[in-house]
Amino acid sequence: MIKHLEVSVQTFYRWHNQFGGMKADDAKRLKELEAENQRLKRIVADQALNIAALNEVSRGNW
Repeated sequence: MIKHLEVSVQTFYRWHNQFGGMKADDAKRLKELEAENQRLKRIVADQALNIAALNEVSRGNW
């Protein structure tokens, strides 16, 4: 199977550990949720930076 997929043994076992008992739809949904989570984390980080910058400006420390 690994030779058919043309992936390394390490890659195959990493996939197996991550997606072992999942169906294809479940794995696809997991990837979508992970991508959404990363997007939301970026938004939160940007908002935190904006708040910190506004706090500095309001204190006159710029």
